[in-house]
Amino acid sequence: MPEKAKKLTALPDRFAAGYLGALDGRTALAQDMHARWTAITDDLGGETTLSYAQRSLVERALWLEHFLAMQERALAEGRAAEFDPGRWTQGSNALLGLYRTLGIERKAKDVTPSLTSYLAARAAPTPSAVARSEAIAAMPRPKMKVDR
Repeated sequence: MPEKAKKLTALPDRFAAGYLGALDGRTALAQDMHARWTAITDDLGGETTLSYAQRSLVERALWLEHFLAMQERALAEGRAAEFDPGRWTQGSNALLGLYRTLGIERKAKDVTPSLTSYLAARAAPTPSAVARSEAIAAMPRPKMKVDR
């Protein structure tokens, strides 16, 4: 019986394609990485719409994010000897390049309707307005007694 491949509990020191699938899903790291994967791929239109190349770039971007966070944590915790400013700068630039290539730039979506579509929407009765007017028309009218 073949042995099961051991799941990773930490990211590899060097990028290795497919590391996300090799992470032990029970760990906080794996859950965080998968949440980030989902966030990025959702920003790009969903995982199923991405090409192989885009998925590969997302995987690399996630690895770089983690690497940079570990470098920054070492510096913040006073372990300056573990912080490599050259590698951090190179990693930051590479991550920025990946994001630019992937096209992750938040832009305001123009939701302003054209004048014609706005006027057409205003002129068309809404289903609730039609139902309301029909309900009012179907209501019995009270008989009013008029004194003369």
